[in-house]
Amino acid sequence: MGWRPDSGRAARARRWRGASAACLLLGALGPGVVQAQTIDVFRPMRDGFLAPQDSPLRRTAVSGLSDAVAAPGQPAPAGSAVRQTRAPLPGVPAASGAADVGYDSLNRTRKKPKYYPAQARPKPPPGPGTRPSGELTGQLRPTLPPSASAARPPVPAAIAGTVPGQPPRKRLRIDDDPFGAVGDYVGPFLIKGAVELSAGYDSNPARLGNPRGMPAWMVAPEFLAVSNWDRHAFVADLRGSFTGYGSTLPAMMDGGINSAPTTLDRPDFTGHVDGRLDITRDTSVGAQLRLRAATDNPGSPSVQAGLARYPIYTTLGTTFGVDQRFNRLQVSAGATADRTTYQESKLTDGTVTSNDDRNYNQFGGIGRVSYEVTPGLKPFAEVQGNTRTYDLRLDRSGYQRDSAGGYAKAGTSFEFTRLLTGELSLGYATRSYTDPRLNRLQGFLTSASLVWSVTSLTTARFLSDTQVAETTVAGASGVLVRTYTVQVDHDFRRWLTGIGKFTFGTLDYQGYNRNDRTYSAEGNLVYKMTRELWVKGSLRYDKLDSNITGAGSSGTVVMLGVRLQN
Repeated sequence: MGWRPDSGRAARARRWRGASAACLLLGALGPGVVQAQTIDVFRPMRDGFLAPQDSPLRRTAVSGLSDAVAAPGQPAPAGSAVRQTRAPLPGVPAASGAADVGYDSLNRTRKKPKYYPAQARPKPPPGPGTRPSGELTGQLRPTLPPSASAARPPVPAAIAGTVPGQPPRKRLRIDDDPFGAVGDYVGPFLIKGAVELSAGYDSNPARLGNPRGMPAWMVAPEFLAVSNWDRHAFVADLRGSFTGYGSTLPAMMDGGINSAPTTLDRPDFTGHVDGRLDITRDTSVGAQLRLRAATDNPGSPSVQAGLARYPIYTTLGTTFGVDQRFNRLQVSAGATADRTTYQESKLTDGTVTSNDDRNYNQFGGIGRVSYEVTPGLKPFAEVQGNTRTYDLRLDRSGYQRDSAGGYAKAGTSFEFTRLLTGELSLGYATRSYTDPRLNRLQGFLTSASLVWSVTSLTTARFLSDTQVAETTVAGASGVLVRTYTVQVDHDFRRWLTGIGKFTFGTLDYQGYNRNDRTYSAEGNLVYKMTRELWVKGSLRYDKLDSNITGAGSSGTVVMLGVRLQN
């Protein structure tokens, strides 16, 4: 067969007609199919001929790290954040929709978020190179947490509160004193008891100008009983101590008779029993029975020279009163009666002298009116008067010491947010004597009892008191005694407590021109081993300054002991 010139042109025409038909067919199917097939075929990457979901190198969506990325040419999945690539509108600056804080493409300074006081701050983002946690990467934890009941004894359903119909159990209050005495219940009374046993050394137990030290020991029992009635109340508080010394003093010292007893052992006891009978909601009747047993303080001018031991005096008294409330107004009135007696004095030569001239009876009355301004503020005014009558008309110096007097004071009791509580008052005291040679005893008095809770571990106390005491000093009407005490308690640990105490006092012998000042600094360290056993160490320094030559003294006491309590 021969070649014809028009055969090449006919073949090219047929090819163009086939291509045109294919284009028309693809146009009829739609632009999406055409685009998908052309893009998938000519993907400039490895495995480009595979479908995106079948590619082993396809980027997966990891929770918390990235969002699903739509393949080119595919619609973006719902909820995904795809960057818009269209040009910004005219007149709208770049990054104008950014918030006050966050990323800014123009790298402008962003405002820092403001937080309210005590508001929780978010944690800063992890720095570069920080390995994501298992929760972000979807990995399992290497170990599972132990079960909530693992290695724990089973709890009865009644205690756990899981019994059907059982009311919810009340959460127990946190114990403020985990090493305090618990006590025992005997019927309706809570009974607590304790005893302290300590031993040490006293550099000047007689408080003489020429000190002479001795070993010392002390036994101090305590007893407390408190009722647990809905109405009425009963309290018995008994505390005492006995201090003994390992040696005695000679009868003659410094070429004369010793001004202190040869045996310095002495007791000290303070106890009171209080009762209250609630007649109505606003009316109650109260009574108190009190007992005080002690000796004259070492170094006191009332101590006789040449004594074999200190004579003990006892004061037994009672108070009976009525308390009536009229809404916020409270009125209290009571009567008091006290009897003070002294033992006979035994001298070093074996003789005995009487102290009947120091025995007296005291009868008086007391009244108090208070008004509750707020629940934390209650001002009051108090007046007290009494008479003292001695068994003998004249004392050993020939003075008639029968007297009458009293005091008047005003103050307030307060409670400020449980941080500062207590009572503070100021007043004036006076006492007149039957003997015209004895001047009137008078002066200002202060009374305070403040407790300041500085922190949960530190407590500060301030105490102040004024007393009008009797004396046997010739020419002196009496002694106006003022005492001021500051004490700070700090818990280094719940089981280790440090106590610092400072006391300042003045003794004004009116009519005798004698003024004494006392200073006492004390430090205690208490180690609470258990609720029943404490170990206590104390160091105390006492000093007496007087305007009378040779009457001053000082001494240091070191004691170490244990406290047993229940």
